[in-house]
Amino acid sequence: MSEDSDILIVGAGAAGLSAGIALAQAGRRVTVAGELDLRQTARTVALFEASLAFYESTGLLDSIAAESAPLEVMRIVDDTGSLFRLPQRDFRAREIGLDQFGYNIENRDLVRLLADAARRTPGLTLLEERLADFSFAEKAATARTVSGETVSAALMVAADGKRSAVRASGGIPVAETPYPQTALTAILAHSRPHREVSTEFHTRTGPFTLVPLPPHDGDEHRSSLVWMTTHAEAERLGALPPQELARIVERQAHSMLGKMRLIGPCGTFPMVLMKAERLTGTRLALIGDAAHAFPPIGAQGLNLGLRDVGHLVEAVRGATDPGAPDILRDYEARRATDIRLRTAGVDLLNRSLLAPFLPVDFLRGAGLLALSGFGPLRRAIMREGVSPAGRTPAMMRRDQRPNRS
Repeated sequence: MSEDSDILIVGAGAAGLSAGIALAQAGRRVTVAGELDLRQTARTVALFEASLAFYESTGLLDSIAAESAPLEVMRIVDDTGSLFRLPQRDFRAREIGLDQFGYNIENRDLVRLLADAARRTPGLTLLEERLADFSFAEKAATARTVSGETVSAALMVAADGKRSAVRASGGIPVAETPYPQTALTAILAHSRPHREVSTEFHTRTGPFTLVPLPPHDGDEHRSSLVWMTTHAEAERLGALPPQELARIVERQAHSMLGKMRLIGPCGTFPMVLMKAERLTGTRLALIGDAAHAFPPIGAQGLNLGLRDVGHLVEAVRGATDPGAPDILRDYEARRATDIRLRTAGVDLLNRSLLAPFLPVDFLRGAGLLALSGFGPLRRAIMREGVSPAGRTPAMMRRDQRPNRS
């Protein structure tokens, strides 16, 4: 059996499902294929202003906001022990005319909401099966399901993560740099309210970040944790009994959220910087983690991936053949600068925290001091972080976001 689509998206995570919905709403016949991962992995997604505009344009923002926590303040605390340690700095969304920078939602909740929306979207087929045997010919790209069904399309989109089998089959190499860090993730209940403040402690092994989550199952105050530390320490922490790990996290957070308790399992994820050498191949385009992956500093991952999606929608809009070489060249050109700058910025900040040298500490501290003290620069950087300037896709731009009631 063969099922033909204009576009076949391989990967049913948040990026793949978002791409499927947006492309189908733009008039394309789309198949999204992959196994849904709805496990509790203790991973969350912070969606910033441009990404909220993306979901508003697809009609999904209200349902996402209802299961999210708003992020009104971004707090940075220098916990490196440096001689150039700076006082706590708070960045408030209202400084740039927003009610909040964005929303934080559990990854499994976002995937569930997107999958439900995909099933309701005309022109979109959700195929909850793993695909294999990818091939790319002059006229079409083809894959096979585990049940033996053949699926072909004018364009295949790789949304199957940083170990993308589609990317490998398309012959696209990657540049990859491992970091001496692993991220420990957890969902925490705590006795004090977070007051919509996301706090990032800068430590010598990387950021220790607590991000607000909404109440759930009787837990009024919840936050997600991303703790970047050494491989050995992350392994040690991940093996501790939940009560002991919660006490250590509480101490590391200087008890600012009071007594803590783990909700569900914690996770560990080795940190790596990865960038595909190209975003396209014959009848192939890469989006999300299949195109770029880096440490969770500044929550740029899915936000960058959604900009991939927005520019892909623009590149194929109205095209007779969405997988034609000129369409793919257009997509590559739209995305190159944004990906290069975001990857370099995250890499630079992460390395500055890891480098135990006074000149590096001084430069990092001076930069933060200038950012905090000079209003126009401060506001410009905040705007760039949540809604990048330049060639932002049209579906991710808007004058203002409606207040959340």
